[in-house]
Amino acid sequence: MASAASSSNALQTNPYEGHPNLSQTEAEVLWQYAKLSQNIKELIAETRRLSEAPDETLLKRLRVLEVKMGLVLTLFKASVWGVINEQPVSEGASDYADVTADGTPH
Repeated sequence: MASAASSSNALQTNPYEGHPNLSQTEAEVLWQYAKLSQNIKELIAETRRLSEAPDETLLKRLRVLEVKMGLVLTLFKASVWGVINEQPVSEGASDYADVTADGTPH
């Protein structure tokens, strides 16, 4: 827990400022790298947490969406079937109905 406090402190103040072997620019660059490193560590920890345990809220919301999409698909299929059944049978179609697979009439 002490490392978390020291790392958050590193994000607040530049620990390299005033170092005798570093110029102001070098100290600033090192501080930016330290902050970047801390942010990447936090990102890795959060990514691991999310990959190890799924988000239950998200799963519930996706399940509701899946059910709704299934209902929409069913209604769409029923609508298409209804439109197809409402089409009048053309006279040319009845000619094909009286022909067998080999082309000879019944």
